[in-house]
Parts: sequence; C-alpha cells; structure tokens
Amino acid sequence: MGVAIRAADGSDRELVVRLLDEAFQDDPVSSWVFPGEEYRRRTHHRLMAAFTDVVLAEGRIDVTEDGTACALWLSVPGGDHAPEGGTGGAEPEEGDDGVRLREAVDPENERVERIARLTAEVHPADRAHEYLWMIGVAPGHQSRGLGTALIQHVLDRCDSESLPAYLEASSARSVRLYERLGFASTGRTVDLPDGPRMWPMWREPR
Repeated sequence: MGVAIRAADGSDRELVVRLLDEAFQDDPVSSWVFPGEEYRRRTHHRLMAAFTDVVLAEGRIDVTEDGTACALWLSVPGGDHAPEGGTGGAEPEEGDDGVRLREAVDPENERVERIARLTAEVHPADRAHEYLWMIGVAPGHQSRGLGTALIQHVLDRCDSESLPAYLEASSARSVRLYERLGFASTGRTVDLPDGPRMWPMWREPR
C-alpha cells in the first residue's frame, strides 16, 4: 500500500513543529544542543519552529496525509552558498544566520549557533542539489516505511531532473537507512564538542 503525501502550507505549521519536536526529543544531536531532559522539553520546540518557518518560506515541507511524518527540503543553488542557519565558516558577525538563530531560539545557548556553523562548514557548495534538512516520524509510527516514502518522493524527482541530494545523518542507524536509498558518505564528519558525530551524505542522481 502506498503512502499518501502532500505539500504542507502555513496551516500545517503547528503540526510540523509538534512532529519534529516529538521525533527528535531523544535524538543524540538534540540531546547535545539541549542537555538535560527537562530543559529540552521546555526549549527544543523553539528550534523546530525556527527550522519549520525557514523551510515554509524558502523550501518545501512534505507531510503524510495522516499527519504522522514530515520531511523538510531546501533547493540549494550551486556556487558559493551557505545554507540558512550557518555562515560557511566565516567569523561570527552581528546578524549572521547562526547568531540570529541562537537569539531567536535560546539566546544563552551557544550550542544552537555552534551546530548551525559546523553543519554549514561541511555543506557542499559547488553543485545545485536538494537538501533534506530534517525528517521526522511521530513516535509509535516509526519503522513503518513512512520516512523512506517521504524521501523517495523527492528522490524520484531528483532522478528525473538529474539533481543530487544531500543530508546530515545524526545516528549510525539512520546512516544505514540513507545508504539503502543511494546516499554515501562525503568523507567528512561533524564532530560536536564533547558530543555525538554527524555524517554528511551525498547522493548522485540515478
């Protein structure tokens, strides 16, 4: 049986934020950005809301028709480009994306800005591609193929338009899933200080 997928709009904002908040509460990277369960429960949703707002404005959010899973995608142009949320390794300046993100989400939490900058530093900039920023499946609905269906929905278009795709995997388990979909390691990692590792992955069109 196929998975019904539709494009989200502004009316889906709260649904998407809630899905991402629930799906990533216990993710290793979220646990590093917001250490401590109580603190994370209070604050994590603000980061998910900021990400959702960026992608609603500049990219595409796909949701399953039953509202149990979503995927956030940005179309990244080729050339010297740093994705939203980072500055491509430049020194912080007033008003750069990482600083603005921290100030909007959790002004005293330097890790919000740090992770935005670290992921921007490794993001490929030379070729246009589709960037899977986040994918979230509600607890209780995981391991049912919903995430795979959401990703494949865009990868089919990538293949027809000869576009690569890119993502950062946040766990060894997700690396294996993305490998099955044709992604491969870029050969670089994002090693969070005293925290977990992230694996940038690239997929050539088929």
